[in-house]
Amino acid sequence: MIMKRLTALLSVLPALVLLPAQAQPSKLAQAQPSKPAQSRIYTPIPLTSGQEISDRLSESDIPTGQGNFARDYAIQLQTGDQISVDLVSNTFDTIVTLMTNRGSTVAENDDGLDGTTNSLLFTRIAKTGDYIIRVKAFGETTGGPFKLKLTKLRPAN
Repeated sequence: MIMKRLTALLSVLPALVLLPAQAQPSKLAQAQPSKPAQSRIYTPIPLTSGQEISDRLSESDIPTGQGNFARDYAIQLQTGDQISVDLVSNTFDTIVTLMTNRGSTVAENDDGLDGTTNSLLFTRIAKTGDYIIRVKAFGETTGGPFKLKLTKLRPAN
């Protein structure tokens, strides 16, 4: 008798599992509207050496949790590369950060040597790999327009 009940239950179980979700909506699902799926996937913007980018930092960029926002650029660098990263804005106090693709900070600069709030970073790459250049504003500001340029420097002969 137990075997017959178990067999009967097992024969109905696949039908229950395969029912579409719309066929039996739960009361909880009816009471709460569903949240829309996140519309953007994190993808840093590709950057090449020598390319100057004119862009804009805004509230639609990455929130930093410090009242400001960041925008990321991806670049592939080689061991021994000597680079400069120049970040200029007339609208906000800039900060430029070079990070590994895992998020570890390699180098960072807030204010350049010219006495302005623009950023100028120099560093030598220790390991070949994919890197992120992060542009953000200092303090609690959304940002504004900026120009970013990465240059691979060549040693003087």
